[in-house]
Amino acid sequence: MFGFDSFKGHWQCLAPFLGINSKNMSDTEDQNQSSGERLIFDLNATPDSSNESTNGLVGNLLVAQSGGPTAVINASIAGVIQEAGKYMDNIEEIYGGLNGIYGILRENLVDLNEEKARSIEELKHTPGAALGTCRYKIQFQNNPDQAAKDMDRLFEVFEAHNIRYFFYAGGNDSQDTNNKVHLEAQKRNYQLRCIGVPKTIDNDLPHTDHTPGFGSVIKYNATTVMEIAQDVSSMATDDGSCCIIEVMGRAAGWIAAGTVLAKGNDNDNAPHIILIPEIPLDEEAFLTKVKDTSERLGYCIVVTGEGVKNLEGHEIGADKTKLDSFGHPVLSGAADTLAEIIQGKLNLKTRTVKLGYAQRCAAHYASKIDIEEAVACGKAAVKAAIEGKSGFMVTLERNSKKTYEFTTGLHTLGDIALVERTIPSDWITEDGWLPNQKFIDYALPLIEGESNVPTESGLPKFAKLNKVRVDKKLPPHS
Repeated sequence: MFGFDSFKGHWQCLAPFLGINSKNMSDTEDQNQSSGERLIFDLNATPDSSNESTNGLVGNLLVAQSGGPTAVINASIAGVIQEAGKYMDNIEEIYGGLNGIYGILRENLVDLNEEKARSIEELKHTPGAALGTCRYKIQFQNNPDQAAKDMDRLFEVFEAHNIRYFFYAGGNDSQDTNNKVHLEAQKRNYQLRCIGVPKTIDNDLPHTDHTPGFGSVIKYNATTVMEIAQDVSSMATDDGSCCIIEVMGRAAGWIAAGTVLAKGNDNDNAPHIILIPEIPLDEEAFLTKVKDTSERLGYCIVVTGEGVKNLEGHEIGADKTKLDSFGHPVLSGAADTLAEIIQGKLNLKTRTVKLGYAQRCAAHYASKIDIEEAVACGKAAVKAAIEGKSGFMVTLERNSKKTYEFTTGLHTLGDIALVERTIPSDWITEDGWLPNQKFIDYALPLIEGESNVPTESGLPKFAKLNKVRVDKKLPPHS
């Protein structure tokens, strides 16, 4: 563990490797301008000393991850760590919470000051959640006694380790937890700045143009649909065939909709049908569309979100006998249900493909802009906290220009927690089978660019954190 003086020296030594030098950013900007590439909001500028001196809050920083990982969630953590090193007058130690709130309650903290600069940089190309994640929820409504105990314990941990800056990377439920921590800190008069870092492949967080993780998942999924279509179409016979590809997306169809990018400019290209939770499935109309497409082209590619509902509003792939840790029915059978319907009523050869975990961890084909935005969100979160902000989530804002550009903003956590944003109805074709041009114009810039993933012996090289444990100061969590 580093003391304050050694911390300063540590980060000064790392600065060239972390891109802290403002000259590096200027050189990059000049290069981008000359090559016609997108410009991103300058989040690498070294803060001036006057900004630092206005912030009297000194203490340690804690960052954690929650919910399902994405291909770029670790890039946001890298952004937090790299930005935090610029504020040595305010941030003394940088800690990571293992397995989110669940691990923090158990005082499972690691000292991120002990990590190598190279490892932090490699986080930008490493899938999964490097600090570990969880789906633990502090439930004041359903279990108020346990929630009260959790909050008492959480702030005992914060006080024991002088945590004054808290960053939580996650989606709807995670931002709800973050908001509760923020409100509890106010209630207890405990000086703590809580900032949410957006993360979800589902792209369903409100008050932000999109979320880090979404661009990479639809880039991978659209590519996979194109590849599967090449395979299935080459096997087309007079009898026809159908392939159903199931992707993630419980209440919102952003991920499924993103596969429309595979069509390009040819309407006969796959996918031919995209089913999303926002539009109830009309079984008879669906069967007619599958039959017509298969007869005309020799095959039909269907993409379905896992949360697709029937006309009665029931999720066709839900197993209500199994619940996840948030109490949601486990979804794993939409494609299988559709295959049974098609085979039973059309007698059409049908196969299913479930992209599963692969779609959210395909860091080898992550969108470059997605990585840049994830890093930017982590950096912006630190800046906001240093400026005295708390109770906000970082947002991505799209500039209304021909060339895609983004900036970061902030929005109050209370407006974001547990709110799910669905696809606007006017972004879907009139027949309901595909997203329209409005959606395509929205999604296409988010998949731009390929990341230069480091490799070793022909395979991706991922970050390996030392995860040096911070000494525990409290009795075990009960």
